[in-house]
Amino acid sequence: MTALVAAFCYALSTTIQQRAAKRQPPRRAWDVRLLWRLLRTRSWQLGWTPNVGALLAQAVALRHGPLAVVQPLLSTGLFMAILIEAVWSRRPVQRRDLVATVLGTAGLAAFLATAAPSAGVDDPAATAWWWVSAGAGGAVAACLAAARPTTGAARGALLGVATGILYGLAAALIKAVVTRFHGDLLALITDPRLAALVAVSLVGVQVNQNAFQSGRIAAPLTALTLTEPVTGVVVGVTAFREKLSLGGYGIPLVVLAAAAIVAGVWLAAGAPRKAH
Repeated sequence: MTALVAAFCYALSTTIQQRAAKRQPPRRAWDVRLLWRLLRTRSWQLGWTPNVGALLAQAVALRHGPLAVVQPLLSTGLFMAILIEAVWSRRPVQRRDLVATVLGTAGLAAFLATAAPSAGVDDPAATAWWWVSAGAGGAVAACLAAARPTTGAARGALLGVATGILYGLAAALIKAVVTRFHGDLLALITDPRLAALVAVSLVGVQVNQNAFQSGRIAAPLTALTLTEPVTGVVVGVTAFREKLSLGGYGIPLVVLAAAAIVAGVWLAAGAPRKAH
């Protein structure tokens, strides 16, 4: 339940901040001037109110649930954002968007019911974190390099993938931090995982705002929403040693569930053709 609350808050925050970012002059993928301008924008600041609520709800969910469960549930924020954006723009929800919402949500439910992820270790070894950091860092660097010469939806999607990887890694760090916290504030402040969480989150916010400037919100948000839970599941299975129940018919059912999620995200990202 707390994961769904976090998804809604993230969707609301994303919609508010995307509208603010679109009003700013276009910037390069790593131009900090965009973030500096947004920091002084009232509407973008307002977007942080639901974002803080989402972060708290996500921390609670990760403290009590496996990473491989919480992160896919957070991806429902894409479909919530579709509905929020429609209400905000005072237009009816497109049938295509409703189908995307139902299909994607059904795919998530099927995945969770079939894979039945179970908890692993609470504190991965330092070696596991180094491997995760190297893999995530390399993937993000590749996305930023590929996005540099592109424009429009392609650029937004590439930056969305990079943001999804960073946010997925941040979620793993949140889980590690909250599970190790037992009331000792000094230990929390000096925990290197907290410092890594702050650094990864700041980079993620920077890349995310640049992604929001590229075309419609669907392109970067779809890429982000699809990449973040995948990153969470990968980190959960590899670093946290979480288990997926894929015996018997599990694998083909999970493949079908994943196809439903991808189809829902693809439909959400598609722009209806205008009548001539």
